[in-house]
Parts: sequence; structure tokens; C-alpha cells
Amino acid sequence: MARPRSTPGALAQVNPEKKQKSQIARKKDSIVEYSLNTENGAVFMMSSTVTSVYDKSTNSVRSMRYCASEPSVYTDEQSTNSVKTPIVFSFGKLFVPHTMPNLIKFLDMHPRNSANGGSLFTKIDHEQDAKKVLDEEFLNVDAIAMVRDKSIDELLPVAIAFGINVDVPVAEIKYDLLQIAKSNPKKFIESFDNPVIAMKAKVKKAISFQVIKAEESGVKWFDSNKQIVSVPAGMDPIDVMVRYCLTESAAPVVAEIDRQLA
Repeated sequence: MARPRSTPGALAQVNPEKKQKSQIARKKDSIVEYSLNTENGAVFMMSSTVTSVYDKSTNSVRSMRYCASEPSVYTDEQSTNSVKTPIVFSFGKLFVPHTMPNLIKFLDMHPRNSANGGSLFTKIDHEQDAKKVLDEEFLNVDAIAMVRDKSIDELLPVAIAFGINVDVPVAEIKYDLLQIAKSNPKKFIESFDNPVIAMKAKVKKAISFQVIKAEESGVKWFDSNKQIVSVPAGMDPIDVMVRYCLTESAAPVVAEIDRQLA
């Protein structure tokens, strides 16, 4: 009798229960890393005793001490013969296996831990750090894609608001926008939905097309020289005009600017 042929991937199938046990085993074998926030030489020995720490479970302040042989970190739950265990950072690092949960708890609850408002050491979360880097990379990719995919009509207001010269070929405008997108992708992406950015672009365009003019004393209509808004000493006329145009009382002014720019 012919031997049945194995289907592709059959050998790659893993028993779910075995896979779960494997994941648990890896977690148990994993290491928790703590890092000193400042340089303290090759070896730094931290005190194994904390005189006061807040315990949420009892809503009280208790003393805490690390003793490797004790399951609890609270002094009042330890035996009278318990011996403190040194806590040593080597070259600013301390690696604790999951098989030492009492030390992990002691360090996590320690008042000098950055997570608790302290400044001596920090628990390193590699998974969170990796996620942060990944999010930043994706944000960078999204910003670059916006420069590539958006029409020039969508890009021009942002370019003007960022002070980019738009009297050049489209490729040069996109190149300058690309540099901004790379240097600050979050700000670049948000600028497309930012009313301040859009209004700033409109005001700059109105100045460029001689609809209005910005002087140190105030912003005026170009043709009549009639003042639209005064500018306090030391303030930027464009910024003042932008803030004014975003108010309800400036609606007729904005409408007139739109009419003349159309």
C-alpha cells in the first residue's frame, strides 16, 4: 500500500498546548533589566532597606527590606532571623530573572525608582521601547508618503506656512517639504488639519499677492492703507493677523481676502 503523502505545512503544525507551555517557559526564563540614571562607577551597592513605602493593599506606610530567603519584602512579614541581601548594580545595570520575584517587587516598589517619582534607577521596558521606535518609524513613513501622494494644491498652504519659497518648480517645493517631514513628522502631519497653519498660509499668500501688507505697527489693506488690526510692540505682524483672522469678528475680513485671492 502506498504511503500517504504529507500535506504541505503538516510538519510545521504545533500543538497549541505545547506552544502555550513553551511561551510560559520563555516568560519564566526572561530577565528584568534595571538601569541607574547616573554613572556610579563599575559597582554600585544600593541599600536593601527602605524605611517607608506606601502599601495600597493595607492603605498604610510600611518598611521594606530585601532578603533573598524571604518570600515577602515587608519587614513585618519576615522572620526575625532574616538577613539582608546586597543589591548590586554592575556598570550601571542590574539584571533580575523572573525566578526572583521578591527582588523584582522590591525594586518595582522602591521610592527611588523612576516609575515612583525617584531619580536613582529605571526599569527598562524593552517591549515598550521597541513599540516606541516602531511608532516613530511608521510616523516618519506616513509623513514622507504625504509629500509623495498629496496634490500640490494640498501641499502649498503647508509649504507657505512653513516659510518655504513656492515660486520654484514643484519638485523643489516637495524636496523642502520632505526635509520638514523627516525632521518633525508629527508636526508635519498635524499641519494639514491645523486651522492656524491654513490661516497662516492664507495671510502670507495675501501679503504676497498685495491684498494686505504687514507693518510693525499693524496689518493694513494694500490698496486703501486702512488698518485691519494693530500690532503690539515686539510682536510678529503675521502671527497677530493669523490670531485675529481666527476670531468670529474677523469673518468679513477673511471673506474679503478670499474674494481678492480667488
